[in-house]
Amino acid sequence: MNFTKMHGCGNDYVYVDCTKGMIENPGEISRKVSHRHFGIGSDGLILICSSDVADFRMAMYNADGSEGAMCGNGIRCVAKYVYDKGLTDKKNLSIETKSGIKKLELTVEDGKVSLVKVNMGAPILKSKDIPVAVDTDKCIDADINVDGKVYKVTCVSMGNPHAVTFIDEDVNKFPLDKIGPKFENHPMFPDRVNTEFVQVLNRHEVNMRVWERGSGETLACGTGTCATVVACVLNGLTEDEITVHLLGGDILVKYDRDNDTVWMTGPAAIAFEGTIEI
Repeated sequence: MNFTKMHGCGNDYVYVDCTKGMIENPGEISRKVSHRHFGIGSDGLILICSSDVADFRMAMYNADGSEGAMCGNGIRCVAKYVYDKGLTDKKNLSIETKSGIKKLELTVEDGKVSLVKVNMGAPILKSKDIPVAVDTDKCIDADINVDGKVYKVTCVSMGNPHAVTFIDEDVNKFPLDKIGPKFENHPMFPDRVNTEFVQVLNRHEVNMRVWERGSGETLACGTGTCATVVACVLNGLTEDEITVHLLGGDILVKYDRDNDTVWMTGPAAIAFEGTIEI
């Protein structure tokens, strides 16, 4: 199988061109290629496919083989792949995902994509649609008991479920490897959850670390940055356009409340290419 290893702010996936034919058992293949000692090493597998309703379709699988609905960093890399590889010459693309069709604007320098702006659509805030097992219509600044400590969470879906919690301490010292799995598998989240631990720096910047369901801690999460900014705005902590500092780099996100739309702008990069026996 031919592949391209790509990343958006360090959130890395193995990409495969399936426009001429699908691969079998993508979940199993994702587990194999994602292993950082016995495989290629990645946060998952993303297939670039043909679409009847958009320019391309993205299918993404987590490192544990489970299928995800949407990946913000991943979709930026898909845009770079199809443009840089000559599969399209469009600088405005539509990409089909399990959470709907996303619109993308490409910034091209010297014939290569350097930045991608994504219309991530409207955030889902209804608890039952995220889903979150609470009695309230929305889950904003709600209590959750994790490992004997009460945290405040604001829950948002950007096509996949997120629980955003704000912490006062240095987020880089937070014991994410211990607490992250307990959030992911908490009974409050029937489909498991991605969790963002956020330190607000000022009205325009936050630091964020993320525990992704099925993959563990990653260096960045596109949908997670979007959920974080929505949560920041809903809790009155920041302006509606902020820079999210991640372990792998920075992503700019704007929550346009008037049009109920989230915009995400960030980089996409190719690490290397190769072949692997599957």
